[in-house]
Amino acid sequence: MLRKFTLVFFDDILIYSKNEKEHLKQLQLVFEVMRKQKLFAKMPKFEFLQPQVAYLGHVISGEGVGEGVAVDGNKVKDMLAWPVPRSLKALRGFLGLSGYYRKFVKDYSTIAKPLTMLLQKDNFLWNEKAIEAFVMLKNALASIPVLKLPDFSKP
Repeated sequence: MLRKFTLVFFDDILIYSKNEKEHLKQLQLVFEVMRKQKLFAKMPKFEFLQPQVAYLGHVISGEGVGEGVAVDGNKVKDMLAWPVPRSLKALRGFLGLSGYYRKFVKDYSTIAKPLTMLLQKDNFLWNEKAIEAFVMLKNALASIPVLKLPDFSKP
């Protein structure tokens, strides 16, 4: 079931399906495995038949406009509100958060290079290149696309 229609990450289980009928069958299979393994779930955490779901910092949707995998809007807000880093720790924090979404940003490493250069030993000197890279990276993260898996039934 893993990666066929189920993802598991620590205590999160995501079951994805093409339609409601298929989803109900898959839920039953997952519940049977949980029952056999004596695993229990907390009902308040359950959400069923959702058209989109927030999962590990992403929003996954299956139908309509925006179908695919997108960045969680709250994380984008956090990145846009991030103040200019005044320390290595703050810069590492920003690069860690923004780097998690690097696959969504074309030329992420090129844009971020002036910032990553500041991480070298005794090299933290906030300058014009760093400010420009910081602003460019924030702008790129504010307009990131939705990633969509290919439809292998089409040529």
